Amino acid sequence: MKVLVLTEYPAPASGLALQGELLCRGLREMGVDVHPVHLESSLEKEWYYRWFKPDVVVGVGFWGHLPNLVLHPQKFGMQAVPWLVADGYIAEHRDVLNALPLILVTSNWVKEVYVRDGIKGDNIVVLPVGCGTDRYTPRSREGSKVKAIREALGISDDELMILTAGGDGASKGAQEVMQALALIDAEAPDWKYVCKVWPQARTAKQNQIDLKLAADLGIGKKVVYSTNVVSQNFMPYLLAACDIYAAPSRLEGFGMIQVEANACERPVIAIDAMAFRDTMVHGETAFLASVAEERKITEARVGEGHDYETSHCIVFPNPRTAEYRASVPDIAKYLLTLMRDSDLRRKMGEAGRRRVVELFDYRQVAKRFVEIVTERLGIS
Repeated sequence: MKVLVLTEYPAPASGLALQGELLCRGLREMGVDVHPVHLESSLEKEWYYRWFKPDVVVGVGFWGHLPNLVLHPQKFGMQAVPWLVADGYIAEHRDVLNALPLILVTSNWVKEVYVRDGIKGDNIVVLPVGCGTDRYTPRSREGSKVKAIREALGISDDELMILTAGGDGASKGAQEVMQALALIDAEAPDWKYVCKVWPQARTAKQNQIDLKLAADLGIGKKVVYSTNVVSQNFMPYLLAACDIYAAPSRLEGFGMIQVEANACERPVIAIDAMAFRDTMVHGETAFLASVAEERKITEARVGEGHDYETSHCIVFPNPRTAEYRASVPDIAKYLLTLMRDSDLRRKMGEAGRRRVVELFDYRQVAKRFVEIVTERLGIS
């Protein structure tokens, strides 16, 4: 089997890029002839089509990337298989998607979104994102690299570190976590809450909103916002530096960092919705807060990044879920339970590690990919 993977390549520190990188790595270790190429590089993609002659072209992205992931390879007679996440609704390319023999999606929730929006379900197969369990592995808080991160963030040895990481904090549920921490502050052991976010204009504005909320809640001195570009060399140590990974995301098609936190033997607090029902086990590897609110929209403005040349409004015949909000009392209850019980944190972390190794290790995902392609497309 010869596989061409259309992804962000060379890989930056982003979820979609890592998704493609780990698939290539797993396939290569299996002996599969595989090459990555940037999804937007038309000339280089055509170069691979002509000399490499792949049996299958796998494209990592979301429906707005389909011109690059599907239409371009199809123009050259290639067998295109998109591996898709979702951003809450499918606005375009339904005919293209329904004509494909195989679509891979990252979770059962993503499949539900595609089916809800008019994509037939019989050609959709769930393939989770792989995790590099050799990189994301248990590390002691006493290790020099882990201690250095805590020191740089101003976390003392006797303080519990709660962590949320993402492009911004709010979309990962940071506001709900802060509200929960404010509820239990008087009862909880000493703590600091760290939000690791990505530097961008939107993030800077959101950070100010989030920090004002922390100040208004009276916990501003215990909340640390870190806005830095970091690499995959750093992230495993950041996760090892925390005691609890708390990210009850408002919209999540897989939740890679939650899985990576489990791989590092850290307990997770997430939300009982979306992909977390696939990746987390309530009470065993994570605590899943109930859904307090499901925010729906009747229209959306789409443009750049959604394969539209000009921005315009789409009106939905039925309201679409734009995001979920986790129950703050639930988050508070679960945080306090974990903060008070180091043994429980250890047990849940160990259970999380075992589950990630079994189900989400990048080698298992690559093996499953080969099985799906062989079964569905007859390519071996």
